[in-house]
Amino acid sequence: MSAVRIVHVGPLTERFNQRLLQGRDVVQLWQQADALGYLAEHGAQFEVLVTSARFGCSAALLECLPNLRAICSFGVGYDAIAVEVARQRGIAISTTPDVLNDCVADLAMGLVIDTARQLPAADRFVREGRWLAGHYPLTRKVSGKRLGIVGLGRIGKDIARRAEGFAMPVRYHNRRADPSSDYGYEADLLALARWADFLVLACPGGAATHHLIDAAVLEALGPQGILINISRGSVVDQPALVAALLAGTLGGAGLDVFEAEPRVPEALFSLPNVVLLPHVGSGTEETRLQMEELVLANLQAFIDNGELLTPL
Repeated sequence: MSAVRIVHVGPLTERFNQRLLQGRDVVQLWQQADALGYLAEHGAQFEVLVTSARFGCSAALLECLPNLRAICSFGVGYDAIAVEVARQRGIAISTTPDVLNDCVADLAMGLVIDTARQLPAADRFVREGRWLAGHYPLTRKVSGKRLGIVGLGRIGKDIARRAEGFAMPVRYHNRRADPSSDYGYEADLLALARWADFLVLACPGGAATHHLIDAAVLEALGPQGILINISRGSVVDQPALVAALLAGTLGGAGLDVFEAEPRVPEALFSLPNVVLLPHVGSGTEETRLQMEELVLANLQAFIDNGELLTPL
């Protein structure tokens, strides 16, 4: 048995939940009637916290864990974790980078194609028997179109490489240029939006990118432009996006993330040029298993030698 006490904030798969319990001293916090009340009484006992990008770890939670030494999180997003508070206290944080890059990049390209060619709407057209009355309207070509990427990190680069297979010119916007990249850098986000046929968001969430994609960016992308978001819902000013789509001043949107998940604006449900997914970027059996394995490997490495394999 591990001598390290672990608090598990929120459930993942039942497989992971059970594997985490094996040979370890774990308290499943979601099973407590009053989570903060429980931690107020017992929080000093815990040295490691296991969480996910969904559940995070708030400053209030950290305050109840005075002896916490590490946070092991499932996912690459860390905007729901009070990172600065943790760093000030010397608490190490790990995420699960790289193992989900392929699936998220695949999904981004899938949304590009699905939204431009209106595949879900065309599928409904057939299922509802409307093909008998006439042909489906013409849609938009993908190959050769210009792809702008906001956030050329690990996932952004994998999206760019996939776009090359569609003969798409690629440019990107970061806080600064990436010297290792040969793709065109655009320091001005509005300029990138004006240039792009598709604008793909692959940047982190959090305060620094909150509503980065606002009405001005959507206007620059224009009535022929398509927005793809596989990052975080908070990156987009959602009311401005809905307004632009309803007014026809934006050509379309493929969205895997939303500001108040799982709540999605109902105004988008009937639009054929909008594809809506339930935050499934990494949602394949293979990738989720690899993510679980990496959380457990980080946890065990910390228990064994006090170091994380993939620190933030």
